[in-house]
Amino acid sequence: MLQRLSCVNHLKSGLLTSRCLIGLLILCVVLLGAGISCLTSNGDTVLVTRVIDGDTIEIEGGARVRYIGIDTPETVHPEKPVEYFGKEAAERNRELVEGKRVRLENDIEDKDKYGRLLRYVWMGDTMVNAELVRLGYAYSYTYPPNVKYQDYFLQLEREAREEERGLWSSH
Repeated sequence: MLQRLSCVNHLKSGLLTSRCLIGLLILCVVLLGAGISCLTSNGDTVLVTRVIDGDTIEIEGGARVRYIGIDTPETVHPEKPVEYFGKEAAERNRELVEGKRVRLENDIEDKDKYGRLLRYVWMGDTMVNAELVRLGYAYSYTYPPNVKYQDYFLQLEREAREEERGLWSSH
């Protein structure tokens, strides 16, 4: 404990001894080996193996992921016809994520009533959920308690409507 406090004090003062540096390096190696990363909030990336529609994907291992906070027009619902702009939304989602590695971020609920994982999906620094709304391929869809980015999605939808993008275009 004294050694650790000593390293913290050295860090605060701007001095870093070789013993502290070696200790920090060992700690980093141990954490990385255990799969803990400070760079991602929800772990490693996963491979998107298939796009189901505009707001649902399948990832390696077969799990299905439903994007939190958005809704796209239906294309595969067993009781509904293909809706306006549904095919375009599914195709845009495919272009964004299919065959690529993404990072998944959860909110409050882990799964929906159909057993799908509920996640925000990230490609690098781009949240796919938000990008689909921004481009006009999706509506903001508030479904508490998963509301972490809902104000952001609502703002993006307003902008897409005002600029007549995607679903909101006049042609």
